[in-house]
Amino acid sequence: MPDAPTILRPGEGEGTERYTILADREELVLTEFRYAPGQDGPRRHIHRHHADAFYVLEGDLRITLDEEDRVLGPGGFVLIPPEVIHTFGNPSDRPGRYLNFHAPGCGFGDYLRGDKPDFDQHYDVPPGSGRPTSEAKVVEPGEGELLDLGPSRSTVKSGVDDGMGSLAVLESTVAPGFPGPVRHVHERMVDSFYVREGTLTLQLDGEIVEAGAGGFVLVPPGNAHTFSNPGDEPVSLLNFMAPAGVERYLREVAAFPGPLDPAKMAEIASKYDFRAI
Repeated sequence: MPDAPTILRPGEGEGTERYTILADREELVLTEFRYAPGQDGPRRHIHRHHADAFYVLEGDLRITLDEEDRVLGPGGFVLIPPEVIHTFGNPSDRPGRYLNFHAPGCGFGDYLRGDKPDFDQHYDVPPGSGRPTSEAKVVEPGEGELLDLGPSRSTVKSGVDDGMGSLAVLESTVAPGFPGPVRHVHERMVDSFYVREGTLTLQLDGEIVEAGAGGFVLVPPGNAHTFSNPGDEPVSLLNFMAPAGVERYLREVAAFPGPLDPAKMAEIASKYDFRAI
């Protein structure tokens, strides 16, 4: 039997005043961090076996790649592959709120709990000793690869061609009345949704779930699911997939000339980890 989906209402999840663990899986650990004005993160470090990534929800985020600082506002994103020296912090006089991804998870949830001292995080790395910082992907707010999917649209922040291909992050707007994709299963990939505005309706193995702003739903491999927007207002959401790759399906659908019928969509989907049922 596949693992059961995770359904979190706004404010739910395991954590402290500083962080909330939203997902804790082998494929992905997703954490919401809250940083006070001027608060710094850990010392400069590298990861050897997984990618580290951040999406800015509120405030500003300073990302240091080796010795170069970048500041990202809401909607900014950075993906840091293994062996790239980095750290981060809140450079402003406002609180910062960020989503932090570790993909694969490598036990980061247990590390936060104090249960994994051998977590894949390595300090005392001399400047210039890591992999080139150009291998990191920094995406400014509003930037990314735009995919028009009929009345809906998605912006790809990262995908299978970035870093080690372990994480896809998409900003999506689901149009009012959108019926959603066909009910489907992913065999290897975790599919998850973080709602920013509106209410997303999900069907999870026959159960109907409504996720409002601040809600989070994670669908492990093997679970039949789909989503839709039966309401009168658009839904803004972030879609996270680990490992990456299914965004190539969306890219091919967006590029297809003319209308797509269900049979053609199923044919395209069959090339990816997307099995219609």
